Amino acid sequence: MQYTPILMALILSLSALSIPVFAQTTPLTSPPAPASITTNIDRSSYTLGDTIVISGQVRAVVVGTPLVIQIFDPNNGLVQIAQIDVSQDGRYTDTIKAVGPYWKLNGIYTVKVQYGPPNVTAQTTFAFQSTPTIISNAFQLKDPNSQQTFNVNYTINGGTINTMTIDAQSLSVIVSINSTSDGTVTLQLPRSLIDAKTSSGQDDTFIILIDGAEVKPQSESANNNFRNITVQFLQGDQDIEIIGTQIVPEFGPIAALVLAIAIISIIAVSAKTGLRFMPKY
Repeated sequence: MQYTPILMALILSLSALSIPVFAQTTPLTSPPAPASITTNIDRSSYTLGDTIVISGQVRAVVVGTPLVIQIFDPNNGLVQIAQIDVSQDGRYTDTIKAVGPYWKLNGIYTVKVQYGPPNVTAQTTFAFQSTPTIISNAFQLKDPNSQQTFNVNYTINGGTINTMTIDAQSLSVIVSINSTSDGTVTLQLPRSLIDAKTSSGQDDTFIILIDGAEVKPQSESANNNFRNITVQFLQGDQDIEIIGTQIVPEFGPIAALVLAIAIISIIAVSAKTGLRFMPKY
């Protein structure tokens, strides 16, 4: 019994010494493993008729195994499905056109990709609008030479109009747009601003360039005061140039008034001083 106090003290000492040892140890953690498959889309929102670009990468390629792409609407209804091959380095890309009878709901759509076993999947989402937004407005276009102002009424879907300018040298009106998707723009062009005539005085067709490439108008109409044209454009297009045979006259109302006053002044001075512009005999 006399060894009991010594034995207890020894046990307590060993316990006290063991506490710091456990306190200093930290659990080892490993970095998360890379995803078996990834997927991305080129934009966050689309409208009817847009092209959706889907891309990503597979970590482990199995030769001869296709990758399945599925797109679901906000009600989880399947609207599109495709099978594509994966490249040797595991990358894949596919384009899907948002057209057809199943693309009819507005809201958030889900893209799901699957490769090999059912558990090798990835997904992403995008906003979709089945009816493109139509903007109708008027642009006030001012000619820097004559100081005349023209109101050009327009309707556009698939983008917005940034500016309109007059290029008197090329007899054209240039419309700068921000095209967020494929779309159309309809312009009501005053004849007093720009027109296209044949040598016999009949209406001629405008030459239309989009980013330098000639295109045909989707539709065209006219009355005594206006020429109306509708032009289709693609996502990413920037400048639409309408070229006619005549542009806003060089002498606008202000310049014409100044010219008239100058002529009257010359006539008055010549009558008073006897100055003649033509020889009397």
